[in-house]
Amino acid sequence: MRVLVADDEQLLADTVAQGLRKLSMAVDVVYDGDSALERLTVNRYDVAVLDRDMPGRTGDEVCRQVVGSADGTKVLLLTAAAGIRDRVEGLGLGADDYLTKPFAFAELAARVQALSRRSGPALPPVLEQGGIVLDSTRHTATRDGQVLDLSSKEFAVLHALMRAGGRIVSTEELLEQAWDENADPFTNTVRMTVMTLRRKLGDPPVLHTVRRAGYRIGS
Repeated sequence: MRVLVADDEQLLADTVAQGLRKLSMAVDVVYDGDSALERLTVNRYDVAVLDRDMPGRTGDEVCRQVVGSADGTKVLLLTAAAGIRDRVEGLGLGADDYLTKPFAFAELAARVQALSRRSGPALPPVLEQGGIVLDSTRHTATRDGQVLDLSSKEFAVLHALMRAGGRIVSTEELLEQAWDENADPFTNTVRMTVMTLRRKLGDPPVLHTVRRAGYRIGS
């Protein structure tokens, strides 16, 4: 899951990003509307969390651009305005959800997760394959009933592979879905994460490398 957080309150934006990363999301952070629009043009995001009142282009303007692009990115608008008229106006821009400040982080995270499940083909919050059960809401994973002690990146990679439903997922796709824009595409970070994830998943092997293509989950 890849998320863009755009808010000119830098401490708030950084805190939200830190919390979402702990839930195995890849998060990019910007502090103004112009930078948000630039990132959205370059990268594919499942969810964009946009403050309505940012310098430069407002969150409203960025939201209109996202909705007009029809690229599937879901928009969660943030605002200090709590009136019904403000909420209606925000949703009228085409936003998928709306949250007023101050908010509880747990609620924001739940809304982002729910929107992410709607950004592509409909998927349940609990995925099962090859004896593996992954619950994205509770951020837990088990195999044959045994809890898997996964790092945030291992969980994110497993989630991306299970979302694919047995389809081969390339290294580039894993980088895009599980790492933020600061990841170096020329390192072996994906290979090393897959290696440790495969070890933790145990036997019989269920995570397979497909030569020159990528990785997949399956028997």
